[in-house]
Amino acid sequence: MNVDFVPGRVVVSGTPVDCAADRALPEVSATISSAEAAPGPGARPKQPRSTWRAVALPSEHGGWGLTAEPVILGLLIEPSGAGVAIGLAAGLAFLARTPLKVVLVDHWRRRSLPRTRIAGRIAVAEVASIVGLLAIGVTTGGPWSWVPLALAAPAVGIELWFDMRSRSRRLTPELAGTIGIGSVAAAIVLAGGGSAATAAGAWLLTAARAVASLPFVRYQLRKAKGQPHRRWAQDLAQLAALTIVVAASAFGLLPWAAAAAIGALAVVQLTLARIRPPKAVIVGVQQLFLGLAVMITGGLAMT
Repeated sequence: MNVDFVPGRVVVSGTPVDCAADRALPEVSATISSAEAAPGPGARPKQPRSTWRAVALPSEHGGWGLTAEPVILGLLIEPSGAGVAIGLAAGLAFLARTPLKVVLVDHWRRRSLPRTRIAGRIAVAEVASIVGLLAIGVTTGGPWSWVPLALAAPAVGIELWFDMRSRSRRLTPELAGTIGIGSVAAAIVLAGGGSAATAAGAWLLTAARAVASLPFVRYQLRKAKGQPHRRWAQDLAQLAALTIVVAASAFGLLPWAAAAAIGALAVVQLTLARIRPPKAVIVGVQQLFLGLAVMITGGLAMT
C-alpha cells in the first residue's frame, strides 16, 4: 500500500482521505508563530527608525574622529575664526555625505523613492550651509586657503564615485576620502596666516596617519572575524606612512617630532597586529586615542 502525505489529507493507494489533525497544523503553527513574535512581559516594542534619521545620520562612527583630526591639527597650528568656520564646514561635509550617498545610489539604480526626496532636501540644505561656511572662512582668512580644498576635490570625487556604486567600504575610497578631508588641516593653516610649507606638512601628517591606520583597522577586523587577512600588507602600510613623514621632514615640511609621532603610531600598530585582535568597539576606541595623540603631538611640534 502506498501512503502519500499531502497538507490537509492523506492519500492511500491513490485515494485522498481527510485528516483532521493535519488540517489543524496550520492553525497550531500560526499560534506558535504569534506567540514567538509577541514581545514578552515588560519588553518594549521595537520602534522603526525614521526615514529622515536613516538618510541624515552617518553610520560610520569612526568617521567622526577622522574628520575631527585635521580640524584639531589645523587649529592647534594656526587658530583663527576663519579656521573655525572651515572646521565646521568639514564636520557638516561628513554629515552631508550620508544623504548625498542615498541620492547618488538611487540615481545610479534609476529609482526614485520617498527616502530619495527626503535625502535630496537634506543634502541641498547641508551643502548650502557648507558653501556659506567656506565662503566665510576663505574671505575672512588667508587668500589662498581655498587651494588645498580644490586640490582635494579629485580625492573626494573618487570616494563619491564608489559611494554611488555602493562600494564605499573598500580601501581605495576610504583612503581617498580620508586623505581628501585631511586637506582641511592645510586650509585652516592658510586661513590663519600660516605658510604654504606648514600647510603642506599638516596635510602630509594627516595623510600618513590615514595610510598607516586604515589598512591596520581593516586587518584587525578581518582577523577578528576569521576572514582572509594579510599581515604583510598592513606592515607595508606602516612603512609607507613612515616614508611619507621622513621625506616631509627631510624637505623641511614637517618637524622631526611630528614624524616621530607617526613612528610611534607605526610601532604600536605593528605590535597590535601580532597579538589577538580585540572587539571592533575596542579597535575604534584605540584609534580615537591614537589619532588624537598623533594630531596633538604634531600640532604642538608645528606651532
